[in-house]
Amino acid sequence: LFFAISFLEDIGYMARAALISDRLMGSVGLHGKAFIPMILGFGCNVTGILAARSLDSRRDRLVSILVNPLISCSARLPVYVLFASAFFPRRRGLVVFSLYALGVVLAALVAKVLSVFIKPDVSSTFVMELPPYRMPRISGVLIQTWERGREFLHKAGTVILLAVVVVWALSNLPPGAAPGSPESLIGKIGGAIAPLLKPAGFGSWQAAAALVFGAIAKELIVGTLGVLYGSGVGSGEIGLIGAIQANWTPLSAYAFLVMALVYMPCAATIATIRRETGSRAWTAFAMAYPLVLGWALAVIVYQVGRLIGLA
Repeated sequence: LFFAISFLEDIGYMARAALISDRLMGSVGLHGKAFIPMILGFGCNVTGILAARSLDSRRDRLVSILVNPLISCSARLPVYVLFASAFFPRRRGLVVFSLYALGVVLAALVAKVLSVFIKPDVSSTFVMELPPYRMPRISGVLIQTWERGREFLHKAGTVILLAVVVVWALSNLPPGAAPGSPESLIGKIGGAIAPLLKPAGFGSWQAAAALVFGAIAKELIVGTLGVLYGSGVGSGEIGLIGAIQANWTPLSAYAFLVMALVYMPCAATIATIRRETGSRAWTAFAMAYPLVLGWALAVIVYQVGRLIGLA
């Protein structure tokens, strides 16, 4: 994904994509240039938020920053693939695509609402220099790919690894509690939140704990479930798939995926929002509204699915 984005940038297509999408972005109250941060958000929301610096209007920058976490970044993809493979093996591509499409639709709708309440500070017109098409420099594309991929590798080797160790420790404490049981510390954390998730169909303490640690990094949802279901390195992916098949239904699994898509930006994204907006209030808003929206959408998906007989 990072390679594809870097390739499009290097051949000079991104500026033309912004020009083509100006009318579409204008319909949701944004500038055509805001299309580029959205596209980059598919790779990483942090990159997309940083790209909003190119927007001239403070209102456009703020709205782009606030809606970018709704775009499905690459960190969510392992979660989508795991559940889609477990419950929708024949239509897993369609299921994953539906989540990407849902993120785009939600970003457009939220941008439209925010554009109504956040008044423009300056009137801006769309002016952008279109670079000529050129043959991509493979070395440049590979360097950009490596720089973006290195951020993920750094996160995987530090934040994610450390967090999985913390999950394992919490699942084995206090002494005397059965590992990965409701009596463990992580079981108590998940058990306190689980009742809130019951209307969405996945009111287990394991699902709640996975979402808590997923707020640090979305990849941790898979790692946390692997630890809690005892399907880590020893059992492998097949063991984890079997565990979630025993604890979820296809409907509750899809509701969980909707929640995972929307519910909260990761820690790195939150830190970037704080730095780029310079506002604690907007950072708190960026954390709060997706949490409420994600919960509401997950409940709607599950309850409507039950009403039409999909449970």
